[in-house]
Amino acid sequence: MTGYAADLALAHLLADAADAISTDRFRALDLRVESKPDLTPVSDADTAVEREIRALLAEHRPGDGLLGEEYGEQPAAGPDGRRWVVDPIDGTKNFVRGVPVWATLIALLESDRPVLGLVSAPALGRRWWAATGAGAYAGPDAASGAPIRVSGVKDLADASFCYSSLTGWESAGRLDAILQVMRHTWRSRAYGDFYGYMLLAEGALDVMVEPELSLWDVAALVPIVTEAGGTVTDRAGRPAPAGGENSAIATNGLLHADILERLGEPAAR
Repeated sequence: MTGYAADLALAHLLADAADAISTDRFRALDLRVESKPDLTPVSDADTAVEREIRALLAEHRPGDGLLGEEYGEQPAAGPDGRRWVVDPIDGTKNFVRGVPVWATLIALLESDRPVLGLVSAPALGRRWWAATGAGAYAGPDAASGAPIRVSGVKDLADASFCYSSLTGWESAGRLDAILQVMRHTWRSRAYGDFYGYMLLAEGALDVMVEPELSLWDVAALVPIVTEAGGTVTDRAGRPAPAGGENSAIATNGLLHADILERLGEPAAR
């Protein structure tokens, strides 16, 4: 076991509590949905899950900091700078439309670097987790997880390529570039949100890219992909997350230089 064994056990406890709330509200006829100032949706499940996680962390890790998508930043009380980062429901647009591809994302950061990540997708019956130096695992629950590993695909022509949306890449001024990548790959699909990264970590696809995302969208994904043998950087080639507004180029490692050359910012090429 690693030095993060107790933290990982706590992350599973947080995910169990989150799953109980989110599955009860999924496809509920009385689900309440509002629009945030950026016009993205937030449901009563999002807020209820984050409140429960905050309460549990206050009980079990009162000195740790916390950043949540719905209720913002709570500074760390202790001197070591540990901070949990939580997205109560990643894929809220799927959640509110009854699409089962959504998850709770839980990360632990030390010195602003993710050292633990857990992704729980109860509607898919699957959970993924990793901690630095401990490998990456997936399964229906903590007791039945199995190690996962990225693919060994070396050539873009043989690669399964995943992306979030074409509109985001158009806004980033890279629509032509991503279309060129799609023309050169074996297969391309937009699974979106957390799911593309988890399929990458399992070796089911080889590349997942996203032009813009927040810390809570990516922090939990990084340890899982990297402990599975993959690579995650931003579009400038810096290890993700890079702070502030983030982007992500996630690959099996073997394809990273090629994808970064094609989709990276000028400073990365």
